[in-house]
Amino acid sequence: MKRQLFLIGFVLVLIAEIITLIIFAVQTPDFTQDAVAVNEAVQSVTRDFDNMEEHENPTALDYVVLDDGGKVIYRTRAGLSESVNAAVTHRDTILDLEKGKIIIYNDGARTLQSQKRTAIIVLSVATAVQCAVCAGYAIYIYFTVIRPFRKLKGFAERVAGGNLDIPLEMDRGNLFGAFTESFDIMRSELKKARIAEAQANASKKELVAKLSHDIKTPVASIKAVSEVGLAVAKSDKDRANYTQIIGKTDQINTLVTNLFTATLEELQQLTVAPANIPSRQVKTMLENADYMHRATIPELPELLIYADGLRLQQVFDNIFANSYKYAKTAITVTAEEDENRIAIIIEDCGGGVPQEELAVLKEKFRRGSNSVNTEGAGLGLYISDYFMKEMQGGLDIDNGAHGFKVTVTLLLSGRN
Repeated sequence: MKRQLFLIGFVLVLIAEIITLIIFAVQTPDFTQDAVAVNEAVQSVTRDFDNMEEHENPTALDYVVLDDGGKVIYRTRAGLSESVNAAVTHRDTILDLEKGKIIIYNDGARTLQSQKRTAIIVLSVATAVQCAVCAGYAIYIYFTVIRPFRKLKGFAERVAGGNLDIPLEMDRGNLFGAFTESFDIMRSELKKARIAEAQANASKKELVAKLSHDIKTPVASIKAVSEVGLAVAKSDKDRANYTQIIGKTDQINTLVTNLFTATLEELQQLTVAPANIPSRQVKTMLENADYMHRATIPELPELLIYADGLRLQQVFDNIFANSYKYAKTAITVTAEEDENRIAIIIEDCGGGVPQEELAVLKEKFRRGSNSVNTEGAGLGLYISDYFMKEMQGGLDIDNGAHGFKVTVTLLLSGRN
């Protein structure tokens, strides 16, 4: 409907401009004089010629009266042609009287100038209206198309980076309303799939741990018996056989232990490509991560920071998402700069976690005791810690004065 109104208004203004131009183009200036008024003026002047001081102009015409010697004896106003030569140049009407001449002013040029001014005013107003309509439509396009598209672009980058916790703000009043709703449904479904996958991986890990325990127990028994047999063996052949059995049990034990670390290889698929980014971009990342607006983001000093923008955004997203899920309080963000690093300190007011759990929270699939009945996979801090190490920074967790505190340390470019 808004687009239709814009197009209708635009077309109407354009039509008005075209009509004005056509009228002005086809109009022929009228330089003819009103014969009746001219005749009335001549008769009036003829009648009053000998007493022009008391003469009154009975018409709307402007004129000058000359005597036989060419001297001006009457004028309706100043600025009129006062000689025959000047009248000829101006295309005024010159008529002979019994005792002199009357020069009737030709106002065609003034009329034409007035028409030009009118046309210019009309076209200026039409152009101004047209510009206002275009500016209004440009603002409408920005708020209904460009800005939602930028939000959609940032959302797509986050989803591509693996961040599925932050919802996409929807506005059904713009052209992307239904589209953004579909994207957020996709994000929600992907998040469910990711949680299911994480649960499956956790189950696999538990299965591997259980099998490892079950395998290690009989292997340990075989090794113990073999060591006893080796101690009491009397022949070289028996001692060699027991030694071989002990070696194989150690080999089996090593292979089983390696099963615990096999899943860590999956992490190497997450590439990190650090580069120099301005500190103001880091402030924007913090603001984007705080989509519930629970924190006051401080101004950062003008610095160049060595980091991967996409991965650093994921780190901040994970930290704020954890605070939203577990603490549900206001968040304090501060920054501290030293010689070659800057530390971003993010602390909530949720009381923190038990001290004995801090040491394991950055491990894969590990969650705090406060996470009961809260969805999550226990991967956020683990992945964030990996990203920060790849960026030559660090991620430290602790209990602060009011709650859980995470310190993100970033390397400053050119100072390492």
